[in-house]
Amino acid sequence: MTRIPIDRYIVDTLLPDLVGHDRAPSAFVVYLFLWARTWGAEARSLSISHRMLADATGLSKSAVQAAVRLLVRRKLVRPHLAHRTAVPEYTVLRPWMRSRAGS
Repeated sequence: MTRIPIDRYIVDTLLPDLVGHDRAPSAFVVYLFLWARTWGAEARSLSISHRMLADATGLSKSAVQAAVRLLVRRKLVRPHLAHRTAVPEYTVLRPWMRSRAGS
């Protein structure tokens, strides 16, 4: 079994914020999956379709789409499309790291 390093902020703050405040547990699941495949695997980004994300997380495609929209709006994930119909490449952001560095 492989261990994945995770920032304590994700569990202590982001989990109750996304699940409790935003009522979007799917957004937390998607963020955690993307985190594991990027920061947890020492990768800069991940190219994955909504359908593949849905299959990997057990969520519906529409739940994944809504989760991604929320994560982008909250500036927790940055998608990049090479062209309009391309599979998105996601960069997982850690905005809390910037705020700590500035303190």
